[in-house]
Amino acid sequence: MDNINLPPQSVSPQAPGVNPPQATPLYSKPPEPKISTSPQTSLPGPNQTVDTKLNLGPSMPPSPKRKAPGKIFLFLGIFVFIVLAGFVAYKLLSGVTKKASPVEITWWGLWEEESAYSGVIAEYQTQNPNVTIKYVKQSPQDYRERLTNALAKGTGPDIFMFHNSWVPMFSSELDNVPASVASAADIAQDYYPVISTDLTSGTGIVGMPLGYDALTLFINENIFANEGMDPPTTWDDLREKAKTLTKVENGVITQAGVALGRTENVDHWPEIVALMMLQNGADLTNPQGKLAEDALLFYTLFSRVDGVWDITLPSSTAAFASGKLAMYFGPTWRAFNIKEQNPELSFRTVPLPQLAKEDPNDPDIGYATYWANGVWGRSEKKDEAWKFIKFLSSKDSLEKIYKQESAQRGFGEAYPRVDMANILLEHPTLASVIKLAPTAESWYLADRTFDGSTGINTQLKKYFEDAINAVNEGDEAGDATEPLVKGVKQVLTQYGLLK
Repeated sequence: MDNINLPPQSVSPQAPGVNPPQATPLYSKPPEPKISTSPQTSLPGPNQTVDTKLNLGPSMPPSPKRKAPGKIFLFLGIFVFIVLAGFVAYKLLSGVTKKASPVEITWWGLWEEESAYSGVIAEYQTQNPNVTIKYVKQSPQDYRERLTNALAKGTGPDIFMFHNSWVPMFSSELDNVPASVASAADIAQDYYPVISTDLTSGTGIVGMPLGYDALTLFINENIFANEGMDPPTTWDDLREKAKTLTKVENGVITQAGVALGRTENVDHWPEIVALMMLQNGADLTNPQGKLAEDALLFYTLFSRVDGVWDITLPSSTAAFASGKLAMYFGPTWRAFNIKEQNPELSFRTVPLPQLAKEDPNDPDIGYATYWANGVWGRSEKKDEAWKFIKFLSSKDSLEKIYKQESAQRGFGEAYPRVDMANILLEHPTLASVIKLAPTAESWYLADRTFDGSTGINTQLKKYFEDAINAVNEGDEAGDATEPLVKGVKQVLTQYGLLK
């Protein structure tokens, strides 16, 4: 074996019996390059082949290095951050794209000009720049039939106005108010009870009103002042005052006490008769028996017995506007017709008369007749349509709409929300319906809804009209109600309201 030359060492003197210490080099000589061999650690023998490749690394193979845990967590954190950032960016970009897609909502209205809503529409479009609201005022003539045909053809509006009594006619076309707009509990809390009852169909609420109206009693202030009378509060009181206030000359009524008793020239007689029956406890879905008969008889007394109104007189609205009628029944919107015909007439409204009560805690009953807005169930834009209705139904929007309506015609619609009742409690026309709104009721008898010859209002109205006319012609009330009951049952069954 070849000798290996070691570097010289310096030797220090040592004590006897003591092993010499390990020599400490004064300097370190770099290690000689080693010849790479087989995995054996010994030097190659004489007959072994020597690998001429040089291994300049350490003599022992290095152990694999472990990565620091902190670096692993750092890499994982960066990865998660990138994934989350990408996801958020995707959602934001997709949201921007969605919002940027233009949406046009078509809204069919009836009574208001576009200017009444232009302010709130502009505000909503500013907040939602991708949405355009197209308000189309419809003619009331044949409105229900035109709406029905448009929906059947698939060309209906996204939002449309309907009367509170029309729910059975449009239940298959109306979308339910989504929970994101208002729950049934929200509507029951925010609106008068009659509204949530009227607009419930199946399992949901199908509309939201922007205003509220109901039957009320108009009085000619000059006539009452001249006679030193206060407005009546009960039906018996109204009957006696009507007789006192009626003036007859040569068999002709020159001043009528109240417009009641007939169907030919009493506007809104369907609501009046329905009110009398409800107050008397009659079942309008089955109007027979003493309670229903007494209501019919009482209505006809004013013409048939008392002579305070007759068939020769003009329509009740025209008679009141002319100043020749002391008391007139109608919804509050009739005030605009009256003012248009006679701007100088002094009048106001008072709460509806009630039956004399044995229990003073019994609620007063009013009769609601108003319009609501609903969303077409097959509209491709119904989600956006409901968002707009929610915006319109806010207190702020309703106040702005009322202000615009007032600027055009003197006053707007009464607010439908319970939490806005106090705003108009001193109004000379609207206060009377607001006071009775918490306990108001309604049914399918309503005048001037323009529901067409086959509509629920028109069909029911015809059967009640025949019954009233029969009593006026001398028939017994019980006999008059027999065909009435059959007709009512037929109409209600047609619309799925009776089994």
